[in-house]
Amino acid sequence: MTQERNIDFKKFPVAGIRLGVACAGIKKGKSTSDRSDLVLIEIAENSHTVAVFTQNAFCAAPVVISKKHLTLSSPRYLLVNTGNANAGTGEQGIDDAISCCDMVANVASVKTSEVLPFSTGVIGEYLPVSKFQKAINSAYENLSEDNWESAAKGILTTDTVVKAFTRSLNINNQTITISGIAKGSGMIRPDMATMLAYIATDAKLGQGLLQNCLLDAVNHSFNRITVDGDTSTNDSAILIATGQSGLELAKDSAELSAFQGALTEICEELAKDIVRDGEGATKLISIAVSGCKDDKEAKDVAFTVAHSPLVKTAFFASDPNWGRILAAVGRAGVTDFDLSKVNIALDDVYIVRDGGKASDYSEERGQKVMDKSDITIHIDLGRGDKEIMVWTCDFSYDYVRINAEYRT
Repeated sequence: MTQERNIDFKKFPVAGIRLGVACAGIKKGKSTSDRSDLVLIEIAENSHTVAVFTQNAFCAAPVVISKKHLTLSSPRYLLVNTGNANAGTGEQGIDDAISCCDMVANVASVKTSEVLPFSTGVIGEYLPVSKFQKAINSAYENLSEDNWESAAKGILTTDTVVKAFTRSLNINNQTITISGIAKGSGMIRPDMATMLAYIATDAKLGQGLLQNCLLDAVNHSFNRITVDGDTSTNDSAILIATGQSGLELAKDSAELSAFQGALTEICEELAKDIVRDGEGATKLISIAVSGCKDDKEAKDVAFTVAHSPLVKTAFFASDPNWGRILAAVGRAGVTDFDLSKVNIALDDVYIVRDGGKASDYSEERGQKVMDKSDITIHIDLGRGDKEIMVWTCDFSYDYVRINAEYRT
């Protein structure tokens, strides 16, 4: 089994998936001539589609409708708009989301329940439904299997870079492709985040097996990132299997394991790109926690450090103020905490050994690590065999500016 990484979507299209983009003028301050803000994704018949959504109890209207439509039909189209989240909009928001699904259904001659809506942008404003019909028509007319990169650009909000990856796997002399795009930059917190992700493969998997693959990949990627600790109302991750490669993946097979590995890798790359592009971020910080008694303990320690404003601002300043990390570990709620067993390192530079300052640590060595743009914090509690990897970023002046000016 071999796998290849590439971002050339024209080289590795996913059979059974076509994408179209259009400018609807939904995002404020952008004219319809210079901003793609509507994306339409067409899914071939007989495909399987699964999803995971935000854990925020305040679900946006498109999340509510997408969940409902998934119980009624097998999706044929995904409709994505940026610039307006259609969240906090009550019954009108529900009606507006359904109206947009109706527009796609009429153009494509499918059922309304075969369309899933997705929105991202400002919360609390009604969707400008009048702007959708013309843009939907345009997106439908330019549907193409080569439009992955254009679609990746069309789903961005405050993002500064496109997040897209594709993989080709050779399994038993048959080639399958997995491609994915995502958006996300702020209001990023696990379970999920202010993110949208669309991933497709031409492999053939049953609905239940496909859902398990997505859940496993998400739990090792999108659910392990945080920019600011805020969970959005609109988060969605979609996985589509068209089956058009002809290669069927069976439960517990080596072939499925290879597919799962590649899918998880794509999700991890997209997730890390979201963190790298965190609003105002200048550093990607990986937090590797080990030596824990159970998964919850590992997760609590990792995210306490990841969410600490003092830790995050120290990294922005490239200040090796390691006491902030130690303090965050200490308030993570670990029971029977034994400080004497704790070891902490920045990359390969130990700052804490056996609960105290490492004897070979120097400010100069710490500074060399802190000056990097990609840094790993290693935290070993020395009390078990459970571990976790979490990704976050620093807090900069620009994070405050971007979010203070978000609606202006």
